[in-house]
Amino acid sequence: MNAPANNLSSNLRKTESGFTLIELMVTIAVLAIIVGIAAPNISTQLANQRVKSTAATLENALSEAKAESVIRRQAQAVSYTNGTTDAGTITIGSLKTYRYDAKSTINGVTGSITFNPSKIASVAATYKVCDSNTNATARQVSVSKLAVISNQAGGTCP
Repeated sequence: MNAPANNLSSNLRKTESGFTLIELMVTIAVLAIIVGIAAPNISTQLANQRVKSTAATLENALSEAKAESVIRRQAQAVSYTNGTTDAGTITIGSLKTYRYDAKSTINGVTGSITFNPSKIASVAATYKVCDSNTNATARQVSVSKLAVISNQAGGTCP
């Protein structure tokens, strides 16, 4: 039978409590290896999330401009400016400005695209959304001449 803990000598109780220095060092080494493996995947996931967010912001701005052109019965132009150190901007005429992460870039139509009240876009255009992390998956936001807007993964970044 097991002896109660009160009967154990004080020396025996002291040696069985806590962790040894070697056990702690092995645990820290294993954690460092796991973090080293996971860190590149985490940064790529963050970059992919930035690209998705910027593409969604662009898609929303284009959709809003299309709707506003019909509601206000006047053409609405959408333009973008990539930021270098600050956030980039997407502008709908004088109505609204959206901001997106400076690490994301939008490539596509130079100048602006205009939505007319007749629900027609001035040009058919494809925008590529990229990230400063080259491992991120690019996204494409397309606008047809009939102002149909789509957002999908794909494309290559420079």
